[in-house]
Amino acid sequence: MALGVKAFPFTFVVHLLGIAGVVLVLVWCIHFRGGLAWESSDKSLIFNIHPVLMLIGLIIIGGEAIVSYKSVLLKKEVKKVIHLTLHAIALILGIVGICAVFKYHNESSIVNLYSLHSWLGIVVIILYGIQWIYGFIIFFYPGGSEGLRADSLPWHVAFGMFVYVLAVANAALGFLEKLTFLENSGLSKFCSEAILVNCLAVITILYGAFVILAVGCQGNEEDDHSYSAI
Repeated sequence: MALGVKAFPFTFVVHLLGIAGVVLVLVWCIHFRGGLAWESSDKSLIFNIHPVLMLIGLIIIGGEAIVSYKSVLLKKEVKKVIHLTLHAIALILGIVGICAVFKYHNESSIVNLYSLHSWLGIVVIILYGIQWIYGFIIFFYPGGSEGLRADSLPWHVAFGMFVYVLAVANAALGFLEKLTFLENSGLSKFCSEAILVNCLAVITILYGAFVILAVGCQGNEEDDHSYSAI
């Protein structure tokens, strides 16, 4: 059941936090960490692609896909296409982001999949892909029967929110892990970069929280399809 408030204020905050997140992650990886590169003798530039694409893709664009049913003033079928497209973009960026960190590890002779963050990252991207494929087949093309869609929708929403919350939590864990590595390598715990990374993690968590709040609020039209599903 939707909360007795409109979703618009929450979606507005989602957009603002999303912009702040994009700006901060780019400032961190470009200004503080030296930039982005797929091929470079400085392997850390390859790694920098990972946080940028994971945050902008799975977290921010994925979050915008979730709240699109609440924030976009268009017909239901158009919202469905926007929702599906944004999630497809998020999934692609997430896959490239994971490939970037594997490439960084391989070229730097660092073992893969040794941390909780990496384990959860693989779980998230697999579940995200399964969720998208299921949503495409059942709700878009070829489309399930009306009864199947009705029965699937609440489970689709619940599972989608679970995957998204897991993605947000793992992003925060990733910031903590990277900052810990940097501090162990000599970065001051109270320098501007450390503060920025901590602020970025807080914004990420707040972004996810407001996405969830927006989902629980009343949209512009209250029918069975006004609730978002990843």
